[in-house]
Amino acid sequence: MNARQHRAPLFAALTEHAKRSPIQFHIPGHKKGLGMDPEFRQFIGDNALSIDLINIAPLDDLHHPQGIIKEAQELAAEAFGADRTFFSVQGTSGAIKTMVLSVIQPGDKIIVPRNVHKSVLSAIIFAGGYPIFIHPEMDEQLGVAHGITANQVERALQRHPDTRAVLVINPTYYGVAGNLKEIVDLVHRWHIPVLVDEAHGVLTHFHDQLPMSAMEAGADLAATSVHKLGGSLTQSSVLNMRDGLVNPRRVQSIISMLTTTSTSYILLASLDAARRHLATNGHQIAEQAIELANYTRRHINEIPGIHCVGREWLGSDAVYDLDETKLLIHLKHLDINGHDAEIWLREHFNIEVELSDLYNILCLITLGDTKESVNTLLTALQALSEHFYQPDRTAYIQIQLPEIPELSVSPRDAFYSHTVSVPLAEAANRIMAEFIMIYPPGIPILLPGERISEENIDYIQKHIEVGLPVQGTEDPTIKNVLVLEKS
Repeated sequence: MNARQHRAPLFAALTEHAKRSPIQFHIPGHKKGLGMDPEFRQFIGDNALSIDLINIAPLDDLHHPQGIIKEAQELAAEAFGADRTFFSVQGTSGAIKTMVLSVIQPGDKIIVPRNVHKSVLSAIIFAGGYPIFIHPEMDEQLGVAHGITANQVERALQRHPDTRAVLVINPTYYGVAGNLKEIVDLVHRWHIPVLVDEAHGVLTHFHDQLPMSAMEAGADLAATSVHKLGGSLTQSSVLNMRDGLVNPRRVQSIISMLTTTSTSYILLASLDAARRHLATNGHQIAEQAIELANYTRRHINEIPGIHCVGREWLGSDAVYDLDETKLLIHLKHLDINGHDAEIWLREHFNIEVELSDLYNILCLITLGDTKESVNTLLTALQALSEHFYQPDRTAYIQIQLPEIPELSVSPRDAFYSHTVSVPLAEAANRIMAEFIMIYPPGIPILLPGERISEENIDYIQKHIEVGLPVQGTEDPTIKNVLVLEKS
């Protein structure tokens, strides 16, 4: 490791600037907290407010970095094994949109898994591109989508040789990764770039027991969420890049177009400090998280009626590797669905899980966890089992998987078409003009341009009935949806 990685130049410059306590005649108007609500100021603290600054000359400018931000981004690139790194204060969604908008133009095709995040599809709409969907492997035992394979990508490229880019998820929200290196090598033989949604894979850069990172696999762009699992503040992320197939000046131009001109220096400083912590302690951090997760997994699997997925699930190119810090907990024999289990854990043990669906809950083990926190989870799951375990409940409960809709119109054309509002229950065979998704994880069940089926409607209504967070439509009740005026 380069000794420079012990530095955090942006964070250090901000704290030095705060120590000088200059008289501020610039925004933000609270001026180190003096002009804000006293209770909020006391709660946040004067240290944080003293570095809530704007892009004045001594502090560099994210839109045109030439000083400490440039140095901080260069250190991040070195830490992540990239040629360049761009800081994002628009979250990983902003970094993902930058990736897509940097490589496709109106009318261009881009190959994407159908279980991509809404931000990918939003970017395709903004760009006027056309998605070529690859259907990921669906797990009929767990009710979740996994990865895609190089064979699937190759078939898509052969059918669409004019494709301009391929986007891959590594790993999925649930921690499953495909054979990314094989996909990257294949796509590069077609001389087009590989984009990676690495929102849930920041630690992959720092431990070889985790799935291969995007940069190690040779990908061209990767949106990597530092705030999710790497210790920076919410809404801070990085966009890592390898030179060659993508124009870095265009990437800088696009990310600047998408980024507020009032960039948060608190978020930027947290990225700089998180990078330092990961670069200097990342292997140890990841090691501890993996050990703690596997300890928790072993004990969960001793609880009647509950199963936590592990490496025994691997065995295909779509389920090629696993981030073991993700605890996907399947409530196989419990007389309770995942959403009700989430509520029960909150009400009885003050535990908040990452997400729930009809069949599972997902818990994340990070550098912020301890033996004490995971033992509380184990105690809670044991109590959940004691309340809801039914030994005679069949192991083969009928798991409903979402039907993949037919894309009938380009998402952009559908989004900007003349629309009408119709009851969801009566929308079969109409063409969708907006998104419907469950958040988290934010993967659309329907997106603009897809033809709605009765199966799609049944699947959505089932999730609404049990109280899962279905959203995306203009109608917050999801009773009505926007469809194309003419089908």
